[in-house]
Amino acid sequence: MSKDGAGALLEVRHASKQFGDHKVLKDIDLVIDEHEVVCLIGASGSGKSTLLRCINGLLPLDSGTISIDGMTISQHEVELNFLRREVGIVFQAFNLFPHMTVLNNVTLGPRKVLGLSKSEANERAMGLLKRIGLWEKRDEYPDRLSGGQQQRVAIVRALAMRPKLMLFDEVTSSLDPELIASVLELIRELAGEAMTMLLATHEMSFAREVADRVCFLEDGVIAEIGTAEQMFTAPANPRTSEFLKRIIDAGRL
Repeated sequence: MSKDGAGALLEVRHASKQFGDHKVLKDIDLVIDEHEVVCLIGASGSGKSTLLRCINGLLPLDSGTISIDGMTISQHEVELNFLRREVGIVFQAFNLFPHMTVLNNVTLGPRKVLGLSKSEANERAMGLLKRIGLWEKRDEYPDRLSGGQQQRVAIVRALAMRPKLMLFDEVTSSLDPELIASVLELIRELAGEAMTMLLATHEMSFAREVADRVCFLEDGVIAEIGTAEQMFTAPANPRTSEFLKRIIDAGRL
């Protein structure tokens, strides 16, 4: 794992972001190598979602830099198009277009951003939707699907762009417990296929299973980062231990 950024797919340096007087991110440094899976953990409001949105160009940094595959990103249009190709993001709200069928939701990006023909985009979508068992739902609209099905379609829509980096922002938090397993299984498969991923999650057991490294955020600061084994068995920071103890006491680890 790169510590100096050499050969890194994602490099975040001195990233800071605030809304009004509230500093949400404070001098964040994070380097992720290709094929690495990193989970962001921490209480709500610790900065996890803001960090993901800054990486995907949805929010501008106030200071610092973010580089994807060697390109420093900003809010310029050319670089946003680069981001749409290189970085996929899936939110806790499914964000599917309600007026479009499943197939059109999945093929829109490849056609509009990548310039694929309709037949090429449909072929790519078919392979992905068959993989998650939803090809038969291709002509349905999102409101005809369960929450778990919608979230899997949202993941497939991002994957259809064939990004180098996938970001997941609490993708199971809006789902009923019985639907969570199917979504986590798909992400687990992606990890097994060496997809580079950065996940904000409250699913601690899942993070311990799939992550190469775990990053604990508190009050906009990376309080500790280490291997999943080290973080969940012998964290060095007392604040990390306190957070994980609350999780264990709540029966979520």
